[in-house]
Amino acid sequence: MKKIMTLIFIWLCVAGIVGCSPSKIEPYIVNTYEETSADLMEEYLESSKIITTVTYYEMSDGTWKTDSHTYQYKLELTGRMHAAVKDSTYIILSNTDDITFDQAWKASGLSSNMADYFKEKDAVIVGFG
Repeated sequence: MKKIMTLIFIWLCVAGIVGCSPSKIEPYIVNTYEETSADLMEEYLESSKIITTVTYYEMSDGTWKTDSHTYQYKLELTGRMHAAVKDSTYIILSNTDDITFDQAWKASGLSSNMADYFKEKDAVIVGFG
């Protein structure tokens, strides 16, 4: 009887430990993309490097995060605006993967229509070049 009680006690302890442990591991930061300092912006523009406008993070679960929101996708959209001399690139964190270059340049501050801008919970431009 003592052996049975001991086995039951051990089984309950193990079940308690397993049951109390988190079933889902919290995502952690894999990479950090720091905001480009003002001192480097001119140099980055001249050398066609991407300027990061918002610090953001690549997470261990494959998502992307700013300090206030989490996004499913990181999009890099390149294209040429009307009458531009060279291509432009926008880095966007988004919860949808169907944003077009045309939507990106309008949302970057070049549209006078407020409906063209992203809601922060849906998407955010974190870099351009």
